[in-house]
Amino acid sequence: MSNPVPQGGGWQGAKPMQLLVTLAVGCLLYFGLPKVTRIPDAKFFTGSVSAKGSAKPGDKGAKTDAKPANTEAKVDAKAKAEPKAESKTEPKAAKKLVLSAKEQLQKEAEEAAKAKLEVAAKLRTDVEAKVKAEAEAKAKIEAEKLRQADWTRGLHLFAIFVATILGIILRPLPMGAVAIIGVALTAITGTLTVTDSLSGFSEKTLWLIIVAFMFARGFIKTGLGTRIAYFFMKLLGKRTLGLAYGLAATEFVLGPVVPSNTARTAGIMMPIVRSLARAYGSNPEDGTSRKIGAYLTMACFNIDIIISAMFLTAMAANPMTQKFAADFGVTITWNSWFVAAIVPGLVSLLFIPYLIYKLYKPEITQTPEAVEMATAKLKEMGKPSMAEWLMVAVFSGVLVLWVIGEKSFGIDGTTAALLGLGLLLLTGVLAWKDVLEEHNAWDVLIWTGTLIMMAGFLNKLGMIPWFSKVMGASMAGHGWKFGFLVLALTYFYAHYFFASMTAHAGAMYAAFLGVSIALGAPAILAALVLCFFSNLHASMTHYGTGPAAAMFGQGFVPIGTWWGLGLIVSVVNILIWVLVGGAWWKVLGLW
Repeated sequence: MSNPVPQGGGWQGAKPMQLLVTLAVGCLLYFGLPKVTRIPDAKFFTGSVSAKGSAKPGDKGAKTDAKPANTEAKVDAKAKAEPKAESKTEPKAAKKLVLSAKEQLQKEAEEAAKAKLEVAAKLRTDVEAKVKAEAEAKAKIEAEKLRQADWTRGLHLFAIFVATILGIILRPLPMGAVAIIGVALTAITGTLTVTDSLSGFSEKTLWLIIVAFMFARGFIKTGLGTRIAYFFMKLLGKRTLGLAYGLAATEFVLGPVVPSNTARTAGIMMPIVRSLARAYGSNPEDGTSRKIGAYLTMACFNIDIIISAMFLTAMAANPMTQKFAADFGVTITWNSWFVAAIVPGLVSLLFIPYLIYKLYKPEITQTPEAVEMATAKLKEMGKPSMAEWLMVAVFSGVLVLWVIGEKSFGIDGTTAALLGLGLLLLTGVLAWKDVLEEHNAWDVLIWTGTLIMMAGFLNKLGMIPWFSKVMGASMAGHGWKFGFLVLALTYFYAHYFFASMTAHAGAMYAAFLGVSIALGAPAILAALVLCFFSNLHASMTHYGTGPAAAMFGQGFVPIGTWWGLGLIVSVVNILIWVLVGGAWWKVLGLW
């Protein structure tokens, strides 16, 4: 661990003010919520446990009741046998008198015995009923204690969860560091066991995105990503609008294997956009941004957002929302995500660059030099290397397995990704050092695993189902279509208050999905729409996601223009994905 106060610099630890705010909010919620909130009625909150059924009473009473019948039968048999044993010389009248007296005595004895047995049986039944009632009462008391304990644990976990989300937003430390502290707090406070606290890191969908980071490193290391970008620029770059579609085609190819939208935009696309802008004399420093640089910046950024929504592996937080959906029994595979998104996604990719072109038209609309530039760059790069061909082969094989592997061969997406990574290591396209140095992947593992774990246990402890039932009850009387539309739009535009797509999805996705399902919305439809909106909403601000900050930071687009265009694009994207997407999802049978 590095020294927080190195010799050559100042304090290197957490930012004091942000840390103080995060801790204050967390402590206030942790200690205050259990005191000011009452446990809800059982019809809204059941917790994670329920009273165990009482043991059924035995059948001893029935067996005991059978005994008198047997005894009576024996007595009757004895009574029938005894007359036969009497002397035959006894006078008939005396004999009848004696028999009558004996029968009377015997009958009285039998009735007394029967009454005694009935009293004993009733007493036994009363005792058993009392024991059963006491057991049921005790079980109810224990269940209520456990329910109250679950409510308190849920409130404590919610406080830690909110503090973690706030820390991710305020960033007193990097996201991974904030998340690991949150994990430690869930264990040290006894809110969860340490095994439960670490359970999020074992999610297979999380490892799918980690391996996808390694694929991205392969595309960048071999130069294949840049070659693809220049290829589409050469093919489509005669006009400025064509350049935008070339960027879209490049993103479409890279989206499935580059799980960081920041890496795609800032690492691959932004340098190319910047080079094109400068080649045409468009620089923010001298007021020439509108020549071409401003348009390409906005087009490139919004294309990246659309691509992030189209592929499960195109954005780091997507597997997190997939896991949240799984907690509600909704299975989303790589293929089902892609099939549902392909039609509205392609419509957005075709229309949004054109819309921005019309609303924010560049001064330069013809770009023949871009084709020459791309041709020169490709010539400079030379023929594809063996490493590039191997990268294409491995990626193509993994992509095929992602689409048909599970149904045809029983190979799920994570297994296919691990197989691909193994091949890249065996062929030398990637070295183990490359895997170790992919810091973004391991950072994603920490913060995504943490949020998956916390949201999962909020669901298991009954907090999210409680919220869903309360919200669902408050919207009773409305059809699911209206209710879900209101929820989806609220979820979408709440992103104005978030500086991270991950933080937004982690804070709101599971709760809003639960409410949507409670309203009667088809579970798979609600889960997918909220997954898509978890990406598309980032178009609105210059801080809503990593690529926004990177692209805005170039200085080509003023903040007012960014927000204005972002709002318009958000409305158009919603219309495309709700109307075109809704029709497509109807064809697929999702609703």
